Amino acid sequence: VQLQASGGGLVQPGGSLRLSCAASGGTFSSYRMGWFRQAPGKEREFVGRITRNGASTYYADSVKGRFTISRDNAKNTVYLQMNSLKPEDTAVYYCAALSPITNLPSYWGQGTQVTVSS
Repeated sequence: VQLQASGGGLVQPGGSLRLSCAASGGTFSSYRMGWFRQAPGKEREFVGRITRNGASTYYADSVKGRFTISRDNAKNTVYLQMNSLKPEDTAVYYCAALSPITNLPSYWGQGTQVTVSS
């Protein structure tokens, strides 16, 4: 499975941004999908994940209530809607196709930079 993330950019604190991750080369609907991020000098961390049919999502406490993950299986795409952005949300954001057994990433996208700054 190949994953291509897009939609990153520079946004002011309190603003919004939507990331997209397009999948190809596999059966997208058979994978739970996740979003992760890595800030400068820090380890990559979990942001959230969504089930195969999109019915259920799970988020890290740091983004709960501000970020929303959704997916469109007809378009082989998963989204990360980010609202009320904070400077501490600045990071490279990665999408991943998750193992059905461990929920750990089996495939990674290339990452897209999100910078929250005034």
